[in-house]
This record gives sequence, structure tokens and C-alpha cells, in this order.
Amino acid sequence: MPEFELEPGEHVVLQARKHWFLFAVTLLPYAILALIPFALPGLLRLTVPTAPYAAYIDYRQPLMRAALGVWLLVVWTGAWGACTRYYLNVWVLTNQRIVDIRQPAWFYRKVSSLLLNRVQDVTTDVDGALASALGIGNITVQSAGAVDEFHMNGIPRPEVMRDVIMRYVAEKTGANTSV
Repeated sequence: MPEFELEPGEHVVLQARKHWFLFAVTLLPYAILALIPFALPGLLRLTVPTAPYAAYIDYRQPLMRAALGVWLLVVWTGAWGACTRYYLNVWVLTNQRIVDIRQPAWFYRKVSSLLLNRVQDVTTDVDGALASALGIGNITVQSAGAVDEFHMNGIPRPEVMRDVIMRYVAEKTGANTSV
């Protein structure tokens, strides 16, 4: 359930996070960093000037095992932080508003709302062959309020989100004109 209070009669229609491919690309550097200590002795042996140093990297020694443990712990912490940010950063569309929940840092959370009756324009942007093939795109929602635009980058199938937003915006504006 989202991290905000739903108003009476309000229900969640759709939630969107970054595309899984972008999440995997975010985790790739951590996987490479985790493999470096195991590949380092072999890499050092490849060049003559660094070959003697390969003998110093022996993970059977307690100090080297401790250093490896600290290295892997730091890499794991970074990867876990990326997983946490992926899970906590979400756009939620309800039948009354759009809520943008961001967790840019460990102890900093930002929640912004935009009422659907203030939405003026919804634009989608899919840029590039890979993004087109995977269905990754961006959405920009322009409003009539003090906050000019809401951005969501790298979401799957942005045109679906745009169409759902526009359907509920039309429903809201239609309801406002009949009152």
C-alpha cells in the first residue's frame, strides 16, 4: 500500500516504478565490484610489472579474508541501497490525483501530489531503439498549479500510463463541468 493517506472515496488505479531493465543496469556496477577481488590476482598476472603482486592476494590468510569481507559488505550495502530506492520510488495514480513518492537518500523522503483536475497536459517520450524495443519511456505531466511539471523517467509502457491518466482527467473535468 502506498505511503500516503487516501481520501474518502479515493482508490489506487495504477502504480509505476522504473523499468526492470534500468534497475538491472543500476545493479550491474555492484556485480562487477563484487567480482573484482576474485579476478584481481588473475588480472595482475597478465602483465609482467604487476605479476609479483598477485602472490600477495591470498584469501586463505585471515587479513585478506577480512579485507574481502569488508569489500563485499560495502558492495552489498550499495546494492541494497539501490534496491531500496527502486522499491520506494514510485508514482501512484488514484482516481483523484497523481502522487510522486521519492526516496533520494536514506533518511529523506519526498511525497508530492497533483490533483487530476489541475492536469493540463500529459506528454510521453520514448527515445532510442533500445527504449522502443523494451517499452521504456518518460512521462511529463503539466499542471495549472505552482508546481509546473511532474516527471517520471524510465517507466515501462509510458503510453499506457498516459492513457489512464488522461481517461481519469477527462472523467474529473467532465464531473466538474456538470456541477
